[in-house]
Order: sequence, then structure tokens, then C-alpha cells
Amino acid sequence: MPKKSTIENINTVDRATLEHKITAMRQGGKILGNLFKDLREYVQPGMTGKQIDAWVRKEIVRRGAKVAYDMLEEDFPGAICVSVNNVLIHGIPTDEPLEKGDKISFDLDVYYDGYFTDSAFTMLVGGDGNPAIKKMLNVTESAMWEGIELVKPGVRIGTIGNAVEKVLKKGHLGVIENYIGHGIGRTMHEAPEVPNYGRKNTGYTLVEGDTICIEPMASLGKPANRTDASDGWTVRLKDGSTGCHFEHTVLVTKDGYEVLTLPD
Repeated sequence: MPKKSTIENINTVDRATLEHKITAMRQGGKILGNLFKDLREYVQPGMTGKQIDAWVRKEIVRRGAKVAYDMLEEDFPGAICVSVNNVLIHGIPTDEPLEKGDKISFDLDVYYDGYFTDSAFTMLVGGDGNPAIKKMLNVTESAMWEGIELVKPGVRIGTIGNAVEKVLKKGHLGVIENYIGHGIGRTMHEAPEVPNYGRKNTGYTLVEGDTICIEPMASLGKPANRTDASDGWTVRLKDGSTGCHFEHTVLVTKDGYEVLTLPD
């Protein structure tokens, strides 16, 4: 991943720089949110990951942004991560046709005017499928929002992670701990780290102007996972169960938060 850069918030940069960051990330986030809204409707049984990837690549450019994954130091073979069934994250788009009821997760960064935004969501192809998977999706998305709603200046990262973890465990899901959320801005991954677990009132204290990604990942079975040695990217759950992933980029405002990656 790109090297971490200095966090840009109200304490570290001048007001003009901070306003430029917020404006750029609002616009990039809106592009990403609207693209994801359209992607939900675009995906149909019989499509392949590579078809979806080609559509996403075209849409990023058409909407005025840049394909962020093309800017990685490592060579990810796609414009978007497409993770199907027992693939948790970092799935490479393939020629395998999707089937109705497949679980599919999408994780996407876009680059706009010097800044990155990042979002992810999970759905069932065709809109219906295994009830246990549907419940997992609902619980994990709820956990993300539980964390987001706590965001404001003065709140510590451990408090957010603790809230996310409680929702996942109450839903009897495996909590993925070796992949976590992060700061974002001029690079995809910046400080602070934003785990999906933690103790209240510990860790980094949020400041106005911070931009962070809250992204819970969960599993129906055990959370242990591994990266495929064959490609160095694909992360699968070791027990073959199904996992999911939700994510938004969030701005810390003067008295609360703003989710930057929502559609119009």
C-alpha cells in the first residue's frame, strides 16, 4: 500500500488546505456513493466479476474520478475488489458467472483532486438467498452504523471499536481482527488505525477534520482467514464459511460527523 502521510486535520494544516481536502473528499465520496448505488442495480446472476470490473472502471472515469487501484505500489488486477462466497476481502475479478443467492462483497477506492475515498458493501446476487447470510449482512451493516454514530471530536477510537464489536458479538458473528479500518486522505491508508474491536476510552482521540474509514468485517463461522499464496491477494475464511464487509469514509465535523460516501 502507499506510504502513510501526515494526518490533515484542524490541528495540522491551515484552513485553506483543510477546506480543499474536505471539498475534494466530499466530491470523490459522492462519486463513489452514486456509483455503488448504481452497481447494486447493475449486478445480476450470470454476470462475471470481470464484466463488473470493466463496468466499474468505465464508470469511475466517466464520472470524473481516477481508478485508485491503478495507483497501488502492488499490482492489484482490477479496478474493484469482488469477493464471492467464502472470499472475505481482496477478491480478484474472475470469469466465473455469478449465481442467484451468491454472497458478493465490493470494496472500492476512488481518487479525486488529490484525495482518496473508500467504501464497501455486501449483497446477495438476485436479492435473496441464505437467511443466515442475510442476517449476517444486516447485523454487520448495523455494527458499522453503530460505530459511525459515535464519531465526533474528543471520541477515542477504542470507543468506536467497542461499539462495533458488541453488535457483531450480539449477532453471534465472528469478528475479523487482522483487517481493520484506517485513516484516509492523500493516501489510501493513513493513521489512525480503526479496529472493529476495542476498549472504551482508549486509542487515538478524534479531531475536527479527521477522515476515517469504519469497516467491520464478520464471518458466519470462525474468523480465522488466510491469503491465497497463488495470487497474494484473495483472503478466504479458513473454515470455508461466508463473511461480509461494509465500509464508509467518515469526516469528523466540528460537532459530529458526515458520511462522505453516501449517494445523492
